[in-house]
Amino acid sequence: MAKPGGSAETLIAEQYAVDLARPLPDAGAGLPAYAAIDRRGGAAPLMAVQARSGAPLRARMIAALSGTGIEGLCAPVTCGPAPGPDGRMALFVICQAPPGPRLDATRPWSEAVVIDEVLRPVATALDRLQGRHVTHRGIRPNNLFRAVNGGPVTLGAAWAGPPAALQPALFEPPYSACCHPAGRGDGAIADDVYALAVTLIVLALGRNPLHGLDDEAILQRKLELGSHAALLGTERLPPLLGDLVRGMLAEDPDHRPTPILLTQPSVARSRRVATRPPRRAQWPFETGGTEVWNARGLARVIAHDPSQGAQLLRNGAVGNWLRRSLGDAAAATRIEDVVPAHADAAAGGPTGESLAVMRAAAVLDPLAPLFWHGRALWPDGIGPLLVAAAQPGPGGAADAAALEELISTEAAASWAALRAERCDVALVRQEARQNRMWLRLSGLEGGMPRLCYTLNPLLPCSSPLLDGQTVVRLPDLVPALERAAARPEARRLNAVDRDIAAFIAARSDTNLAHELVGLGNGSGEGRMAMARLRLLAQLQDRFRCPPCPTLARWVTEECVAPPNEWRNRTRRRQMHERLDALIAAGWLPALVELVDDAQAREADKAGLRHAEEAVRAIDAELAALATGAGRRTAAARRLGHEIAAGGGLTAVVAAMALLCLA
Repeated sequence: MAKPGGSAETLIAEQYAVDLARPLPDAGAGLPAYAAIDRRGGAAPLMAVQARSGAPLRARMIAALSGTGIEGLCAPVTCGPAPGPDGRMALFVICQAPPGPRLDATRPWSEAVVIDEVLRPVATALDRLQGRHVTHRGIRPNNLFRAVNGGPVTLGAAWAGPPAALQPALFEPPYSACCHPAGRGDGAIADDVYALAVTLIVLALGRNPLHGLDDEAILQRKLELGSHAALLGTERLPPLLGDLVRGMLAEDPDHRPTPILLTQPSVARSRRVATRPPRRAQWPFETGGTEVWNARGLARVIAHDPSQGAQLLRNGAVGNWLRRSLGDAAAATRIEDVVPAHADAAAGGPTGESLAVMRAAAVLDPLAPLFWHGRALWPDGIGPLLVAAAQPGPGGAADAAALEELISTEAAASWAALRAERCDVALVRQEARQNRMWLRLSGLEGGMPRLCYTLNPLLPCSSPLLDGQTVVRLPDLVPALERAAARPEARRLNAVDRDIAAFIAARSDTNLAHELVGLGNGSGEGRMAMARLRLLAQLQDRFRCPPCPTLARWVTEECVAPPNEWRNRTRRRQMHERLDALIAAGWLPALVELVDDAQAREADKAGLRHAEEAVRAIDAELAALATGAGRRTAAARRLGHEIAAGGGLTAVVAAMALLCLA
């Protein structure tokens, strides 16, 4: 793969190139799209859809659909980074290109064409998606394509962002349309059936039936009248199409026909389920200048302002209205059963208020999503929401704090328990506990960054060290750090910061756990620097990354010049020479072996101890010599006197002997 700033072409998955000179207007259904080229000679036309910054890709869907080649669907092939139009690295999804322009909804389509060329092919594609346990979540006229000479439509791509994030409220069921666009979750195939029904209406009428209304007004209309009445009103569709659409717009997703059933419209028509409007109260529930006439609308009103909603629950206004106006004593009783558990807490803080309102909303509308601090989301949308909350802009910090509180209280598990018939409670509880564990995990490898990368497997690392680079896969991290090490401003930071540590922890297995823990265990900068070197060395070795001499010098400098710790001068000189050679080679595992050689260090320490003992022995002898000098001088003087006296006596004796002989 070519490096950013290089002259060579950047390939995605070493095979696909993005041709920025050939934009494909409207092909990305709201996202920039360009022609893509298979350098290995693939015959199928391809396109590259550019993802928005802060909008994570749908990793599970891309993995499930890559290489499938589903007929009638712009299926994903792969994804990866490449230079965007501005020259900066961006994330692209390589998909099958559409066969022609998007659908034109400016004239009415005949019933036969709508059924044969739209309903059947889309239902067939949805059935194949359902067989792979994934959803589309992007069905609308401007994401359906047809060849210039006509024929069955092809369902466009919807993989380069969170599910349903680009869907207008017109095409979403109320329980999805009320959510933050990033928090709508994968949903169910029944939600795609709903979006297909609205698409059929728009094509059959040749226009948007709710033109001029914004998303909020459309949502309120659907909640008040029901989707079918809100969308069609007095409009009339052809008989077969009208019956199909009525069933496909059922408020309860369990009542909508399956995709395989829709491939046989006459059979689906015979099994239609009547769509009933929500039960209407005798008089409205009024609060804050808003009037609601049914329980679903009331759930959203009290959830929109948790503080006011909790007050309405505590003073009995909600229960009284349910009994007296709506005639639903069972709902009133159930609210009284589930809310008092948090009534005291609700009086003391926003967390208790949100818990009380969340539980009440789940009772009032079992189809509704999880409401928290005035926000609506589905639990599987928490990952993309965390990314959205981290983006610069007003409200980001508040959203992040609300999400952190939701995760730390495991509110999703409480919400799921209240609607056990509509979700897998055990699975939601397990995921809630797992999310809380990651959030509370101490050290650089835990907390909100770890959770964010874990829940978004294709989210690029957002470390400031990697500014201008898009690192999605763990094997690309070490080469990216090698490029970052060439920037002087980056060298003033640690080579593994909090984002990089969390990214590695989320993308790796348990083999790196020990080194990750060592990054922030407070054991001293030297030990943490060694942990960073060992961690990066393991990554380079495991993924066979190319040599990285600049990174090697950077992380070695962080280790506080380890060779200077050696006391043997000869070994120290050899270490400096060997270290310089290994840095130039750029192979981190060899550096670890050199710098972190415990046996050699112990031998050096043993030699130091022996040398210190020898020095102490010499010092002791010198000290002993210094303290006994006077005593030795007196003895020497006495001995000298004795020798002199003995010598003199000997001389006298010798002289006398000579005299006698003479």
